[in-house]
Amino acid sequence: MVKTRKEPSLIEALIPILFLIVLLVINIGIFGTDGLEGSNQMVLVISSAVAASIAVFRLRIKWETLQDGIVKSISSAMSSILILLLIGALAGTWMLSGIVPAMIYYGLQVLNPTIFLIAAVIVSAVVSISTGSSWTTVATVGVALLGIGKALGFGEGIIAGAIISGAYFGDKMSPLSDTTNLAPAMAGTDLFTHIRHMTKTTVPSILITLVIFGVIGFTTGAEGSVEQVKGISTVILEKFNINGWLFIVPVVVLVLIVKKVPAVPALLAGALLGGVFAIIFQPQIIYLIASEEGVSYAYSAFKAVMMALYGEISVVTSNDVVNELLITGGMAGMLNTIWLIICAMIFGGIMEESRMLAVLAEAVIRKVHSIGSLVASTAATCMFFNVTTSDQYLAILVPGRMYADIYRKRGLKPENLSRTLEDSATVTSVLVPWNTCGATQASVLGVATLTYAPYCFFNIISPFMTIMYGYLKLGINYYSEEEMEEIKKEFAA
Repeated sequence: MVKTRKEPSLIEALIPILFLIVLLVINIGIFGTDGLEGSNQMVLVISSAVAASIAVFRLRIKWETLQDGIVKSISSAMSSILILLLIGALAGTWMLSGIVPAMIYYGLQVLNPTIFLIAAVIVSAVVSISTGSSWTTVATVGVALLGIGKALGFGEGIIAGAIISGAYFGDKMSPLSDTTNLAPAMAGTDLFTHIRHMTKTTVPSILITLVIFGVIGFTTGAEGSVEQVKGISTVILEKFNINGWLFIVPVVVLVLIVKKVPAVPALLAGALLGGVFAIIFQPQIIYLIASEEGVSYAYSAFKAVMMALYGEISVVTSNDVVNELLITGGMAGMLNTIWLIICAMIFGGIMEESRMLAVLAEAVIRKVHSIGSLVASTAATCMFFNVTTSDQYLAILVPGRMYADIYRKRGLKPENLSRTLEDSATVTSVLVPWNTCGATQASVLGVATLTYAPYCFFNIISPFMTIMYGYLKLGINYYSEEEMEEIKKEFAA
């Protein structure tokens, strides 16, 4: 008699998720912020083994079938993996060429004591967009801004709230950010479509945030010195040739994006142009990175650019804050994130192929009767995973896989899902004291999570903004009738 596969029960579908949550809580307690170095990945692999055991022994699914599901799942993320590698290369050459230092330098110039809180948001946003990392922004410029804000008479909670609001806006909107790449990968859309769609909710959220900080800043009337920020600007000028010509490269990439050139060639062009501009404008940095005497400039230029493309490089200055800003990891710096994605796709592939994800999603969807409630359920699920798994990556990965098919069946394009993932998972992670993001920022700034959380207006507004857009059906992208017919045929098959 041939054993036929069984449909998983809700309890069977929940077991791998609950196992994953418990193991992650233990893992974060032991490894803390070092979890991305490998332990989180192993938690996903072990949880995948639990899911596979249920699928094979309880649901009578052959391992070969599960393996096909894993391969299919990983294949769906390959374009995002390529993009992540190119982003690492681009970050390296943009630092080597002085493009990122120039963005930071000019961003710092907007600082003015009379509008300090607004300036803190803007400076943090500019640095975070240019580096693609909210963590780096908070740990470098954020620390300097905190000291200046205290000297101006502002409370540390509100200063930290302004810094984090700007940093997470930049993190969301930067094509260099790993979460900004992760969300569209999970939802099934491309990077630039995701960023364009995200502006519909993100721009209003940051504008409201700026108004709130503006009112607070102008009514406080604090005065003081900005010597610390001037010191950072001076050190950057000493090391790099800062000029307007450097902005040709990001403008070219921006034009390519607007012209809807695919992400891979656009980012590759940006990375290679960054290398060319490094050779033209930063010979002193080229020699510093190559660190070889008695060789030609052509030799040093080739070596330095290649190092920036594939590996870690750093420019050492007399300022420790600047030193933290001027480090990039190249393609190799993206490997831990790629490793995490692959492990998550293994877990997702088994959960999907065994229909455990479908059972969980159907349990939720039975309570969902409108676009607004679907978006609200997605946002709530993301925040639930931020609280229970203590990891923003998993708060994007698991709900992304859970809801992808539901959005398609409802006629909603995947960028609606990817936007909701970022509007809820990415920004709220820093508001949870035991989440890796909340714990890290509290430690770096020396400000308790619950002290700064009430002032992270952008992070608080964002999930409510995306839910409001869902209920009002604003900024929603729908499939055409022809596309829906194809989708119905796909699910019917």
